[in-house]
Amino acid sequence: MHPQQGWPHAVEWVATAPTTPGGEVRPAPAGPWHYTGPPRYPAVPRWGFPALAWRRPTSVPGVRAPVTGVPAVRGRARLATVLLVLTALFAGLAAAGEIWRYVLLLASRTGALSAGAVTAAQVFTVATSVLAVVVGVAALTAVLAWLFVSMRTAAGQAGVAVPRRDWRVAAGLLVPGVNLVLPGSVLAELEHVVLHRPTGARPRPGRLLRLWWAAWALDGLLFAGCLLWTSRDGVQAQADGVLLHALTDLVAVAVAVLTVLVVRRLTRLLAPLDPTRLRLMRVVSVAEPPDAPPARRLARPASARR
Repeated sequence: MHPQQGWPHAVEWVATAPTTPGGEVRPAPAGPWHYTGPPRYPAVPRWGFPALAWRRPTSVPGVRAPVTGVPAVRGRARLATVLLVLTALFAGLAAAGEIWRYVLLLASRTGALSAGAVTAAQVFTVATSVLAVVVGVAALTAVLAWLFVSMRTAAGQAGVAVPRRDWRVAAGLLVPGVNLVLPGSVLAELEHVVLHRPTGARPRPGRLLRLWWAAWALDGLLFAGCLLWTSRDGVQAQADGVLLHALTDLVAVAVAVLTVLVVRRLTRLLAPLDPTRLRLMRVVSVAEPPDAPPARRLARPASARR
């Protein structure tokens, strides 16, 4: 075995004839070869494969190690999906509560209302709204955790640097106005990298991402409008505020559902399922139609009757 010129890790194998312990070349056996049994050694051989289970080659020169963030991407995507579904559920219930309150306001124009109905509507609306906000904050945190590990994993797979720092993305969500634009830009950059588009090209979000971006910005504007509407007085302003809150909750439901679709799509592109871990389907039986003629039995050949 001799190293080749210019290749520090490459080697060249040279075959030599077997020799005796004294250095003499062993003569080739004369006559035809006959099997004499398995090989025998005077001692336990020191060569062979290690007594270990097979594993992916992560330390072999020239073999690229798998990205360790892929399982984390799937795990955080599942957690974010569960919290987003709960957010959509509570936001939908809050919207129903707001519509219930609006119906009671319309009914109060022609007669007195039951104190129990008004209290129940108020408690139901406040409880579902608080739950929607709390679960929504938890869902936003889970989506951010998924986004951070997805950005690093996508950059590692593409061999590029992460375009934005995690703390900058998190801080951008707290700045009014910027939080309506920054999330869409970050997701567009992630989609650009995941789809293996040219590095120098400008990210162009897909249809689903554009729809999510529009719903996200609309929900942010409606939320700001709800905060400003609370300063107005009057019965009509109160009724309009109830409708505005209901519309905001419905848009929040759409944002949560679209976020689930975006997270699932990018996760499937970034961390596809390993086909070796899927359960293979097999044919257990083939059912023939009831009106099918019976199968004709072939005659056995004459050679098989002996």
